[in-house]
Amino acid sequence: MALYAIGDLHLHFQAELKAKAQIKDRVWKNHEQKFRKICAELIQPDDTLVLAGDHSWGRNLAECELDMQYISDLPGRKILLRGNHDMFWDAKKTEVLNEHFRGKLFFLQDNYCTYSDYALVGTKGHCFEGPFYLNRRGQIIGWDVKNEARSKKLVDREIDRLRASLEAARADGFRKYILFLHYPPTSILEDSSAFTRMAEEYGAEQVIYAHSHGESRFYDSIHGERNGIRYRLVSGDFLGWHPVRIL
Repeated sequence: MALYAIGDLHLHFQAELKAKAQIKDRVWKNHEQKFRKICAELIQPDDTLVLAGDHSWGRNLAECELDMQYISDLPGRKILLRGNHDMFWDAKKTEVLNEHFRGKLFFLQDNYCTYSDYALVGTKGHCFEGPFYLNRRGQIIGWDVKNEARSKKLVDREIDRLRASLEAARADGFRKYILFLHYPPTSILEDSSAFTRMAEEYGAEQVIYAHSHGESRFYDSIHGERNGIRYRLVSGDFLGWHPVRIL
């Protein structure tokens, strides 16, 4: 029994037009076939695979039907995290999705699931990508105060969701946690954030995140160990479509 993770599949079986720029990139060419083959060889029926957001380009569940079927057909237990492109997923209706896909997929939002003696807890997260503007040298050339205020509200909301999930797991007796985020835990201007502080507060062993894909973005946030916590980027193109083993 093993726990694996990967993110940013950006499937497009019913939304090819929205993914046309992605399709032209050699890294993404036939990536769904490559990923299916790797999973078939790597993941066993009793393994767990966490997909860390941005599953589909579909705008609603009807446009994601084939993408969800693709994920359902992968081996092992599948746990899905909400990404910024997952328009089909209303956070307030997560239980509806869990009921609809019961026995096939589990949607990790405002809840938790278990792996051995660990609680797996996750939310989309958020980081300040828009309030500042950089030139090609990485120097700040502008700052959007209005966008900064909006981003702070989003961070506060996501932190509240994450804390509620951690507290639910703690109330049920769990003391070992792995945190999953879609957005990276810090922006390129931050050494720490509300998310890293929460991971430290609850003693999470690992923080797994995605979203930073494309070579220029791979090292926007934390890699490796920081204050006793291991941080891992699991974007699909960063991993070469090989899910990384977490436990």
